[in-house]
Amino acid sequence: MAHVVFHEAYVAAGVPASHRFPMGKFKAVAGALVASGLVPGWDAFHRPAPAPAAWLQLAHDPAYVDQVLGAAVPSPLARRIGFEMTPSVALRSQCAVAGTALAARLALEHGAACNTAGGSHHADAQGGAGFCVFNDVAVAARLLLAEGAVQRVLVIDLDVHQGDGTARLFEHDPRVFTLSVHCEDNWPRRKAVSDMDIGLPKGIGDVGYLAAARAAVDDALEACRPDLVFFNAGVDPHREDRLGLLDLSDEGLAAREAMVFDACLKRGAPVTGVLGGGYARDLDALARRHALLHHAADAALRRFG
Repeated sequence: MAHVVFHEAYVAAGVPASHRFPMGKFKAVAGALVASGLVPGWDAFHRPAPAPAAWLQLAHDPAYVDQVLGAAVPSPLARRIGFEMTPSVALRSQCAVAGTALAARLALEHGAACNTAGGSHHADAQGGAGFCVFNDVAVAARLLLAEGAVQRVLVIDLDVHQGDGTARLFEHDPRVFTLSVHCEDNWPRRKAVSDMDIGLPKGIGDVGYLAAARAAVDDALEACRPDLVFFNAGVDPHREDRLGLLDLSDEGLAAREAMVFDACLKRGAPVTGVLGGGYARDLDALARRHALLHHAADAALRRFG
């Protein structure tokens, strides 16, 4: 059985369907997984409890954490994030972080597990940005490192945008290796410095993208020798995405997900998958693309489990 994490709070109330961020996609992804039979029913999802402030402060300034949880984020910072910072958005962010932490624990136990949210890689220690409130991967990694559950962590970020917040958070932490494969000519304009950055040209397409991503993943795994991998599987490199410029197809995304899980599991490295970006207007098509992550995890476990 696939190990998939979902919480109803992932869809924050009060964010309209017309918003640039497709908030409804999280429930749509869960629904697609149930409809496909990968998850046998809505009661079969693993459900997290909201992350406490102490967890969030492992990666974020305590003052910022208090502002979010108190729905008192200053207007300029809220505009940078892209949401009105309401109690519903705060709860959604806490649950998404906890969902990634839960998926990481399940991955350590079973070999692979995925969250149906997460991948908020633009948030750094000082605050959020680009629809990212808390950096769920950074919090989960710091939590497991603090508990002694892992010693070395690899972040494989294949979202179309550079994982700049994650790179800054772990810039001086040798326990965490950050890889970002992204479109070079895309937001953020001022890039951070990951342990390994692969900036790809616009319109590269499936063949060139997969070759570059495969080489980068192999090199990062060899350099890090991780106890745990976080895989940000943003589908915004897709040719129909509003914010992506890399011209991938559905088949290219499916091949990418399979490549990452196979590369990690054949080395004995457990993988935690998180959703990352995806902004296509067709919500059903977007949900199917995000669901490729979960199907790839299940298939890889069958091959290597």
